Amino acid sequence: MTTVIPNEPIHRLTLTVEEAATALGISRAFAYEAVARGEIPCIRIGKRILVPIAGLNRLLDSAGTATQEP
Repeated sequence: MTTVIPNEPIHRLTLTVEEAATALGISRAFAYEAVARGEIPCIRIGKRILVPIAGLNRLLDSAGTATQEP
């Protein structure tokens, strides 16, 4: 069983699509389109669409190496 410590902050593991759009510097509509195309990783819980922070970091890390020319 997990013990909850009242004074310890909870660190979120996901962002909303809107928060991910802000972090990436793109519009909300473009972020939703990228999610629909599978370009931004997401998980769906009911009607909610969440973007895992770890997946977003992997996406950004791989984008930096994929666009560099030799």
